[in-house]
Amino acid sequence: VQPVESGGGLAQVGGSLRLSCTASGLTFSSGTVGWFRQAPGKEREFVATIRWSGVSTHYADAVKGRFTISRDSRTNTVYLQMTNLRPEDTAVYYCAADKQRIILSALRDGESYDYWGQGTQVTVSS
Repeated sequence: VQPVESGGGLAQVGGSLRLSCTASGLTFSSGTVGWFRQAPGKEREFVATIRWSGVSTHYADAVKGRFTISRDSRTNTVYLQMTNLRPEDTAVYYCAADKQRIILSALRDGESYDYWGQGTQVTVSS
């Protein structure tokens, strides 16, 4: 079971991209799905997360107001809509999932998630 990301690519500053995350064999029906990113030479950082039940969402301050995480229960897909992209958004973006409802204090910790995708590259050019 492994989430699969898609939708990465090259965008210009101020542009938009939408990332998708699906996972065959893993139903996001009651768990938590998050997006993390890692830029070259930097540590992995939290981007956004969504709890499947209740659809509560949380964002890193760096992306709040620009990125939107959502889910489609019919297709078992989680999206990350990224707008007003900046060069500092350049990174490999990873989808992470857990079958459990992760507690609030642990949502931003990558260690809380059991399943990780291979990542998709997002490059923002000026």
